Amino acid sequence: MLQATEQTGGQGQRESTKLRLLSFNIQAGTSTARYHHYVTHSWRQVLPHAKRTQNLDAIAQLVSPFDMVALQEVDSGSLRSGYINQSRYLANHSGMPFWCHQSNRKVGTVAYAGNGFLSRFEPDEVVEHRLPGVIPGRGTLLVRFGDGFNGLDVAVVHLALGKRARALQLSFLGRELDSSRHLVVLGDFNTQMDTPHVMELRETLALKAPTLGLATYPSWQPQRALDHILVSEKLQAGTAEVLDVGYSDHCPLALEITVPGTVKLKEASHSVISVESRRTL
Repeated sequence: MLQATEQTGGQGQRESTKLRLLSFNIQAGTSTARYHHYVTHSWRQVLPHAKRTQNLDAIAQLVSPFDMVALQEVDSGSLRSGYINQSRYLANHSGMPFWCHQSNRKVGTVAYAGNGFLSRFEPDEVVEHRLPGVIPGRGTLLVRFGDGFNGLDVAVVHLALGKRARALQLSFLGRELDSSRHLVVLGDFNTQMDTPHVMELRETLALKAPTLGLATYPSWQPQRALDHILVSEKLQAGTAEVLDVGYSDHCPLALEITVPGTVKLKEASHSVISVESRRTL
């Protein structure tokens, strides 16, 4: 789905753009329907199986109507995925013209988890940040559209399970992300929105939480809001919803936003651009 536009009013003004956003922790394409499946189906986390491909095809169909898709726990190409980069696979099978990928945590040749981003628009820059933590392997994929104050930054995050490491990571994001630009921060935060460190991030970067309270985990009976989409106060947020599908242990989270006409978005003409790596200080 290409962007829908609406007139902002005033002669000579550029039209605003409606974007459909989706955030989804896909658990490397493995479905989970009960807590005991983490044990009884644990082999699926390390070995390839036919249902993973079927699941990825279903996810590709699910994401195809969206304009920008943030993926977490997406395999970079290891034994369990049949050495397939799942970000590229989903882009190709969903018809998304642009994709990029950040590889974060490698477990030998068995698993190689990361973040992915699919888009109908081509960014001007993609930067990966390695997030701090006792155990390495968490990152942020920062996708940048346009220049200066009128630009749009989209940060794909997957934060740590541990409270201490997560606090360090949220503090890092508060320092590194640019609140002077239009900003979207989305992904698996592994915590609720009302925790002190998330609230501090929102205050530091002037972010609102239009998906507040929408439970995404576990997918078979969502009770906890662990996945979030935060947007700049100056961006208009529309419909937010959790999609009821069982393709992972998380449900996907969707939000429609409107960005002003000053944000220049160009339709993608390249499948992937180089990713600049910036290490944690």
